Amino acid sequence: MSAEEPLFRVVRGVPTAEELAALVGAIVVRSRPAAASPPVAASAWARSGRSAAAVAGPGAWRASGLPR
Repeated sequence: MSAEEPLFRVVRGVPTAEELAALVGAIVVRSRPAAASPPVAASAWARSGRSAAAVAGPGAWRASGLPR
């Protein structure tokens, strides 16, 4: 593709300057890569609700009430 070739062309109809501007804006927005959102760290409240693997055996019921 040379520098003189247009990137796109209108095949049918006669768009206004505003319509062409809207089309170019939409193409520019769609051609940008999507920004990755930073990972959100779990709060202390959410982390406290996650239980560790339950251990069965003697004294397990007592250990279940102890802090982890």
